Amino acid sequence: MGIGATAGVAAVGGIALSANASSSKTSSSSSSSSSDTLVFDPDAYTKLTKTVTDTAGTKHTVVYHFWKAITYVANPVDATYQSLIVSSPVSIDGKAVDASNAPILLANSIGGYLPASVATATEVGGGGSAMGGGAAPSGAPSSSASTSANASASASASAPGANGNTNATGGATSSNQFLALAAGYVVIEPGARGRTLKNSSGEYYGTAPTAIVDLKAAVRYVRSNKGRIPGNVERIVSAGTSAGGALSSLLGASGDSPLYDKYLKELGAADASDAIFATGAWCPITDLEHADGAYEWNWGANDLSTGKQVDQTVSKALQAQFAEYQAGLKLRGLGGFGPLNARNLDAYMVEQYLEPSATTYLAALSDSARATYLKANTFITWSGGKATFTWADFLTHVGARKKDAPAFDAFDLSAGENNEFGTGTTLARHFTAYGAKNDSTGLSSKRVPSDIPAKLDLMNPMYHLVEKVNPNRSKHWWIRLGTKDSDTSLTVAANLAARLDNLGDDVNHVYYWDEGHGSNTDPGDFITWIAQVTGHKAKRGK
Repeated sequence: MGIGATAGVAAVGGIALSANASSSKTSSSSSSSSSDTLVFDPDAYTKLTKTVTDTAGTKHTVVYHFWKAITYVANPVDATYQSLIVSSPVSIDGKAVDASNAPILLANSIGGYLPASVATATEVGGGGSAMGGGAAPSGAPSSSASTSANASASASASAPGANGNTNATGGATSSNQFLALAAGYVVIEPGARGRTLKNSSGEYYGTAPTAIVDLKAAVRYVRSNKGRIPGNVERIVSAGTSAGGALSSLLGASGDSPLYDKYLKELGAADASDAIFATGAWCPITDLEHADGAYEWNWGANDLSTGKQVDQTVSKALQAQFAEYQAGLKLRGLGGFGPLNARNLDAYMVEQYLEPSATTYLAALSDSARATYLKANTFITWSGGKATFTWADFLTHVGARKKDAPAFDAFDLSAGENNEFGTGTTLARHFTAYGAKNDSTGLSSKRVPSDIPAKLDLMNPMYHLVEKVNPNRSKHWWIRLGTKDSDTSLTVAANLAARLDNLGDDVNHVYYWDEGHGSNTDPGDFITWIAQVTGHKAKRGK
């Protein structure tokens, strides 16, 4: 299947991070959700204590106020998913903290475009994607089988499909939540509907564009409660991993776009802005309508884990499509590289991202460890404190590709992304002309359904950055990806970063050497970056 592998956990990249919690209730903190009001109740919290170990190994005792699941729309389709939790620090290591003007980390835990719920969360970091099992009919991704009369349904993660992957659970950002709280930031974690949700009539009610609509509604709720909800609502920083990273990117790119107004109105979303200040995205699975071509351009020469090559006719056809798309973007590379196209993109990736990534990794090793690594990886030349190598040798170093071809719009409709564009009682649909034309299920008309193009625009940050440049987008971006992440093409994040840079935005984009999908090896740096871009200075008492 197409959607990414399980994301990282709290202890990532060798960085120690742990959290232990205890609680003491200071109020009758039953859920403050309401279907007829979107007013945040500042008194409906529970007082909790958490011990957070930072990236230097120092333990911090954080006392914070925690608000259980709050429904963020007036007309929820399923409040189990359309709710959020709030955590606000009141003291750190015994010193009082004033978080009234602190940055707000809006951390989603969406993975695989699956549902994410905070309905039963009891502490910070309590958000998570729905997990489960289930067989998939006709080779398509598995979906929720159990339903209830009120249209609320249980959700299950897709079983591995044609491409043998599991789904990302958004775990890379869990470290961010804890560290943000320990830094004095407010942490808000929204749930959202996802592609596997099905009601009692057999209709899927969490497919595109519901996840992004829900996240926008959450932002509107937060912003509409300025002065009541803790934190600075003008300094919201989004974070997400994999599909959650894609949605975080989309949230940042599409702020206040009128394309979503009708959906938000139907939900009874707050009458407020849904623009955010800054965006954090880890391994974003995005630009889906061009993702198959990008994947083949990147990984087309790599064998599958079985040792077999994918169908090279398919791979080359998709590569040709990508070359046309890349040329049409008219991007210029960072660092003064110049115009980017399919012929020089490999050199750009090596020069701008891969060699600096390897250099950073190797420079951090001890002399003996570095010598051992270089002996095992002779494709790298280490000279003058810098790593150099070729694109071809890098691809060989990565090894087996994660996905078959096409990676995202599978001919047999088995990819999770096919399910993401399902509709009504239809489990999965094609969303590219090439996928539809080569459909192998007999369930497709060989044409892309007429509603798909508009949904693709709603789900793609590049639409808001290239075709309809959005002036209300985030202007600060933190983008991360592992160099061994073959859940998507390495070019997806690079193109996103290049376009943002070309627009004049502040872009901090780094690849983690030898890391895979969902990695987050510098969470402490992300927390510091938030303070830098928001201009936040912590207010602590004695």
